[in-house]
Amino acid sequence: MSNRQTPAQDRMQPAAASPLLEAKNLTKEYPGVTALDQVNFELRPGEVHVVFGENGAGKSTLISILAGANQPTAGEIFLRGEAQHLHSVHDARENGISAVFQEFSLIPQMTVEENLFLGGEPTRRGFIDKDRIRREARAILDELGFNLNPRQRVDHLTRAEQQMVEIAKAFRSDLSVLILDEPTASLTSHETDHLFELIAQLTKRGVGIVYITHRMAEIRRIGDRITVMRDGRYVDTVDAGSTSEDDLVRLMTGRVVGSIFPELDLGEPGRQVLQVKDLTTVGDTVRAASVEVRAGEIVGMAGLVGSGKSELLQACFGAIQIESGSVQLNGADITGKPPRHSIRAGFLYLPADRRKEGLMMMRSVRENVSLASLDIAPFSNGLWMDRSGEARAVSSLAERLNLSPPRIERAVDHFSGGNQQKAMLARSLTRSYDLIVFDEPTVGVDVGTRASIYEFIVELAKQGTAIVLISSDLPEILHLTSRAYVFYRGRIQAELSAGQLTEENVLAHFFEREAA
Repeated sequence: MSNRQTPAQDRMQPAAASPLLEAKNLTKEYPGVTALDQVNFELRPGEVHVVFGENGAGKSTLISILAGANQPTAGEIFLRGEAQHLHSVHDARENGISAVFQEFSLIPQMTVEENLFLGGEPTRRGFIDKDRIRREARAILDELGFNLNPRQRVDHLTRAEQQMVEIAKAFRSDLSVLILDEPTASLTSHETDHLFELIAQLTKRGVGIVYITHRMAEIRRIGDRITVMRDGRYVDTVDAGSTSEDDLVRLMTGRVVGSIFPELDLGEPGRQVLQVKDLTTVGDTVRAASVEVRAGEIVGMAGLVGSGKSELLQACFGAIQIESGSVQLNGADITGKPPRHSIRAGFLYLPADRRKEGLMMMRSVRENVSLASLDIAPFSNGLWMDRSGEARAVSSLAERLNLSPPRIERAVDHFSGGNQQKAMLARSLTRSYDLIVFDEPTVGVDVGTRASIYEFIVELAKQGTAIVLISSDLPEILHLTSRAYVFYRGRIQAELSAGQLTEENVLAHFFEREAA
C-alpha cells in the first residue's frame, strides 16, 4: 500500500479568508414546491467544499443556480465580493465558474473535440478553426490523463468515457470555481485517483471546488468543509476531517442511522436458479464465462468498468447477442431468448443507467413501475388494461418504498435520483421473480436511500429470490454478497466464497495475473 498522501493532505488547508463564492438567502420556488429556502453557502479559495444531503435535499438546485443553469426566485450570489447575475451557463463560465453535472449535457452525434468547444469555438478569418480545436482538445485530454480520441463520436463512447468528456469540458477555460456533481460515479478507481490529483493541483492554484458526493470515503479523502442540506434548507457547515459519519448522517436525515449494511443471515442457498456455461458474447465482451446462482443467495459480480460483469447478465437476459454457450433458468434453456421471454419466465434485469436504459423519463411513475407486468393482474384483466387496478397496485408500492412525493402520475424526470431509483426498483415487486439482477443499484443515491436499497435487496433474498448484485463499489461486494465472481477483460478471474471476500482478495483479481 502506498504511503503517498491524499490530495486533501497534500495541499495547505484554506484559511478562513474572504469567500471566493458566496450565496446569501438563495430561494427557488416552483408551483407548489420550495426547492431552496433561504440557503446560505460560501466557498473559500483553494478548498474542496462538499455539499451533502439526501436526494431531494436541494443540492442539485443549489449548484444549478451557482452554475448559471437556473435562476433563483430570491437571494444573491457574490463572486470575490461582487454581486453577480448569472443568466446562463455561458455567463457563469465567462466569470470562471464551470460545472460538471451528474446528467450529461453532451451532443451524442458530435465528436469529443466538438463537444469540448461547443458554444465557444475558436475562429480564424470568420471560420471555425478546426485545427486549433483539435490541438487544444488533445492538450486538455493529455493534461487530464484521459485516453480519448478527440475525433471519436460521443455516442460511440462508454458511459465512463462520456463522464471524462464532461469533466474535460470544465477545463476549457480559466477556472475560479469548479462544481462537480457525483463526478466519480462512472469512473474506475484509477481514473478517480487521477481526478483527485487534478483537484489537488487546482486547489493549490486557488481554485475553489464545490463537490457533491454520497461516498463517505471521498469526503474523507478530499473534503475540507461540508455543508449539510435537508428539505431545501441549510442545516450546518462542519469540518470534513473531524466530523464523524454518524454525525453527518444525523445532520442529513435528522435521525440516527446505524450501520449502512444490514446483517445478511441468509442461511443455506436453495435450488439452482441460473446456470451459465461457457458463455461468449458476440464481440467478445464476455468470454467462456460460467456461473451459477441459487435461490436465496446474493451473488456479487465485481471488476473494473468494461470488465464484462454487466455484459454477462445482459446476455443472459437477452439484451446482448450470444455467440456460444448456454443459459438455463430453473432448468429451462433460455439461451438467446429476448428480454420479454426472460421476464415472463421469472428473470428481471435492472440496468445501471436508469435514465437511458431503465426508465421512460417523460412518463409517469405509474407507467414505469407497471412496465414489465402489463400482461398480468392487477395491471390487466385479459385483453384490456385495468387502469384502476394498476393505480392501486403502484400506489401501494410507492408507499412501501417511501416514494417522495408519492405522486404516481408525476413524470419520473421530475423526481430526485434516489426516487427515480425507487421507481425502477418497484418494478421488481409487480410480479413473482425467481431471479433479479441489480446493476449498480446505488449510483447517485444518498446514504439513507442506499441503506433502504440494501435492506430491500436482502429482504428479497430472504424470501427466496436469487439475487445478482453487479457493483463497482467494493464495499457493496464485501458486505452484501454471499459470494462473488471477479471479472477481468471479459473473463472470470476468480470465484470467492464468503470467507474469502476481503478487499485484498478481490483487488488481487482486478488486473491481469502473471503466469505461474
